[in-house]
Amino acid sequence: MEPQNLSKVTEFQLLGFRNLLEWQSLLFAIFLCFYLLTITGNMVIIAVVSEDPRLRAPMYTFLQHLSFLEIWYTSTTVPLLLSNLATWGHMLSFPACMTQLYFFVFFGATECFLLAAMAYDRYLAICHPLHYSLLMSPDNCAALVTVSWVTGVGTGFLPSLLISKLDFCGPNRINHFFCDLPPLIQLSCSSVFVTEMAIFVLSIAVLCICFLLTLVSYIFIVSSILRIPSTTGRMKTFSTCGSHLAVVTIYYGTMISMYVRPNAHLSPELNKVISVFYTVITPLLNPVIYSLRNKDFKEAVRKLVRTKCGVYRARGKGSVSIK
Repeated sequence: MEPQNLSKVTEFQLLGFRNLLEWQSLLFAIFLCFYLLTITGNMVIIAVVSEDPRLRAPMYTFLQHLSFLEIWYTSTTVPLLLSNLATWGHMLSFPACMTQLYFFVFFGATECFLLAAMAYDRYLAICHPLHYSLLMSPDNCAALVTVSWVTGVGTGFLPSLLISKLDFCGPNRINHFFCDLPPLIQLSCSSVFVTEMAIFVLSIAVLCICFLLTLVSYIFIVSSILRIPSTTGRMKTFSTCGSHLAVVTIYYGTMISMYVRPNAHLSPELNKVISVFYTVITPLLNPVIYSLRNKDFKEAVRKLVRTKCGVYRARGKGSVSIK
């Protein structure tokens, strides 16, 4: 029996939201607006934290790194989505697909570690305020940030390496708006059991453990809040922590439902809807929830705006007087 002559796939076609062709223009406008708001909001956070010397607490260091991360995380997927909505059937070379997959996993895993570190920081600040400056010193804060980034870099290698070693003989159509793990595994013509199990175990290690650590931190925080004698103070702290926990739950919940399910394939359309939550929605919500609900941050924004407006007015008056 002669061996089959299987042609190797050298590029993939992203199908995107092909079942919503009549809505492509509207979807393009909505996702473009979301993307620009996400980039702008996170850049504002980075600029304000860098400019205002009062925002030097570890919480703002974590927030600055999260904002920097969100800019790149959403930029690994949304431009592909926009390109596919503008010109249907976007083609992506195999190396480009693997590169995009690596950075998607890298930034996604790093966000998990950063969110867990931020929850731990809030736990120390609320539950151990007297020892907070010692337990979350600048060195400890820098160590947590460094570990988050370095671990994220390492986490991205295994899935992208395993996927790149699979055989893809055709078809080459990815029923998604970016190169994601489930649709790529479904396209492979080689045995994927080891790859699926490895990705499943890695997903549990990263997503479930980080989510559990974050959840435990917030359980202790809520327990501490319940002991606050002031009803107003209790409600205010509950409001802030509740918003944080809601966004974290959306992010982890959608990610876990996508990757912690071996040998169970949801419909491609449902996969795409779930993916929108952790690639588009949460990067948009994080700047709002973590900064604009913060009194000190809002005051720093007002101060920066007043300073910049004063500089521009002074320059305008100077140019008029010269004339």
